[in-house]
Amino acid sequence: MADKTQQLKAFERLLIIMDELREQCPWDKKQTMETLRHLTIEEVYELGDAILDKDLDEVKKELGDVLLHIVFYSRIGSETNSFDIADVCNSICDKLIERHPHIYGDVKVENEDDVKRNWEKIKLKEKGKTSVLQGVPKSLPAMVKANRIQDKAAGVGFDWEEPHQVYEKVEEELQELKTEVASGDQDKIESEFGDVLFSLINYARFLKINPENALERTNKKFIKRFQYLESKSNELNKPLSEMTLSEMDVFWEEAKKV
Repeated sequence: MADKTQQLKAFERLLIIMDELREQCPWDKKQTMETLRHLTIEEVYELGDAILDKDLDEVKKELGDVLLHIVFYSRIGSETNSFDIADVCNSICDKLIERHPHIYGDVKVENEDDVKRNWEKIKLKEKGKTSVLQGVPKSLPAMVKANRIQDKAAGVGFDWEEPHQVYEKVEEELQELKTEVASGDQDKIESEFGDVLFSLINYARFLKINPENALERTNKKFIKRFQYLESKSNELNKPLSEMTLSEMDVFWEEAKKV
């Protein structure tokens, strides 16, 4: 592995290349923060896929793509004297030092929960916010947002005490959903369905499971099995739409063993 000198040199190389592209490449010259935004989101999702696939070579490549975007935004910021890459680095360094008083100050902590509580208290003080939930981005996907909301609320002590309490809440919400399904009121059904999902996400937190990762694992599992089913359909030269559920179920069970 590279030492600090080599790491800094590699980063300097990236900065030089970014300057050259911004000044000479027609595509790079016309980009703005707004045009890069959706590309950045896509790159982060690709990094997430590589992490879930445990493909470390791909993780390395996707990290490079994300790093390029950080450098790109910083270069654009420097063109209006708003900020540059040094400001970005110093900003996060200052934040980390400020939010780790148990490392860089005289605050004592006993465990990870103490660290998280201090983190949220410091964030409120820094930004003058009136709610810990103000730090949750509005544009997060709903499942990720629910997880962050619950995590932040728990960080200031608003939480269940035992996992079984959360599971009982899941069962309670399921019963309420069942009642509304029987009523036929679509608006209430949707509301109760949301409550079920929210409580399940909360239970996942107590089980120390990331619900987004868990669901994505199931997505991948379903895709793999369904594509096996499609391949068998092709071998038989019989479209899925013409197969019975019982016929498809035979191949589905086979797919579980592959």
